Amino acid sequence: MNQYHIAQLNIANLMAPLDSPQLSDFVANLDRINALAEKSPGFVWRLQTEGGDATGIDFFGSDLIVNFSLWESIEALHHYVYQTAHVEIMRRKKEWFHKLGEAHMVLWWVPAGDIPSIEEAATKLSVLRERGPTSEAFTFKKVFAPPSEPVGASAS
Repeated sequence: MNQYHIAQLNIANLMAPLDSPQLSDFVANLDRINALAEKSPGFVWRLQTEGGDATGIDFFGSDLIVNFSLWESIEALHHYVYQTAHVEIMRRKKEWFHKLGEAHMVLWWVPAGDIPSIEEAATKLSVLRERGPTSEAFTFKKVFAPPSEPVGASAS
């Protein structure tokens, strides 16, 4: 078992309210894509309300939606993001979301068994925005090994 899991936070700035016709296709696919994540190898956890709704969390503001999840490995997360039906949704993001002028996605390692808080996730995003990719907060483009791996090792 891995000593560390990979956490990911992704925020998106909505072009319209979730109940608008413009976002109807996006909203119609949420349950399917979230279920796919939960059934994917390596999935550990995702942030959602008690009712199972991640769109109801407005920690970053009412116009920003949050995707915050935990995976057993960066490979498992990468596979889900780029090699499943999730990629269909990513291809259409310009229809639904405004482009953010700064980092909107961050990855970081957490000890296996820990569930990070939304506050920790926000801090990691701030660290990435302020310092760029570091071992504390990084992206798929610049991956850092978990703390238990030898210095210089890469998880990508």
